[in-house]
Amino acid sequence: MAESVDVGKTFGALMVGGIIATLFCGITQAQVFVFFKLYPNDRFPIKLLVLAVWILDTLHTVFITHSLWDHLIDHFGDVARIDWVPWSLALTIALTAVLTFGVHWFFIYRIYRLSDNNIWICIPLAMMACARVVTTVKLVTLRSLTEFVRLYTWSFTSGLTLSSVLDIFITALMCWLLRRRQNKNSSMNYVLDALMLYTFENGAITMAATCMSLITWLTMPHNLIFMGIHFVISKFYANSLLTTLNTRQNLKPGHRTQNSASTTAHKPIMFTEIFKQTHLKQFSTTVHDDGTQSTAPKLQVSVDRETTTHASSTDPQKSICEYTWKTEEDDAAKKV
Repeated sequence: MAESVDVGKTFGALMVGGIIATLFCGITQAQVFVFFKLYPNDRFPIKLLVLAVWILDTLHTVFITHSLWDHLIDHFGDVARIDWVPWSLALTIALTAVLTFGVHWFFIYRIYRLSDNNIWICIPLAMMACARVVTTVKLVTLRSLTEFVRLYTWSFTSGLTLSSVLDIFITALMCWLLRRRQNKNSSMNYVLDALMLYTFENGAITMAATCMSLITWLTMPHNLIFMGIHFVISKFYANSLLTTLNTRQNLKPGHRTQNSASTTAHKPIMFTEIFKQTHLKQFSTTVHDDGTQSTAPKLQVSVDRETTTHASSTDPQKSICEYTWKTEEDDAAKKV
């Protein structure tokens, strides 16, 4: 392989992928900070999951930096070194698999809760997530790209394929389950639509990145473009989980009402002194020239009263059920 080296498609691809991955690592750090700022009282398992994602993502970035340093600094200009796979580069593949596994299990658990604890839907998804990790176990010991292509093509291909298919199934199932709940409580449609949008966006981004890495790997296995794209995959998965957790605040009815207060047409009714002085004569008794009297119809006011009840729950998996509200209407008109 060293005889026909394209530096741009090898070292260049790694460098570009490493820079983009580092930028997304910064976004992940900000997401983690926002999570602990907005949800200091969230459940301990959720906090532990966020902390684990943050640690894995940080280690992933450190190993990317080390592998780039090994290729571009320690062995600068050594074309023969292009076939060598540093231990840190191999570990980035393993960390991506572990982080992807954790994120997949998080969304599988959400499907379990949304499907009313239907375990039979989740078992195939869980098996696919476990198989995706198993396919990358031997990749940690890689030391040669040539050996990687010769011995582990099936393993790497299977891992990326399983990840893409799992993203499709998870996204489709969650959107279907959320859509099915719209017929049960029409007042929840706003939250359900927002959740479906978030679900589709997160699933589409992670699936697109995985498919791009898979396509470049199958079409160009002798360069490192696929690895440069692979650097970014774990960042997308980490941010998809954190985005799902952090957007819960935006789905609360109180937050939605506060943000839309300036644009909504529902404003409080106010009877001021000016209104009384300028319009009171319209409702007073009038004496005509013939001595008859006529009285304007009395004012009738219909009041729609809306009662909002917030459920106190910190379970992010209950995104559909933790925010409930109902509207009570008083149809009786009161005469003044």
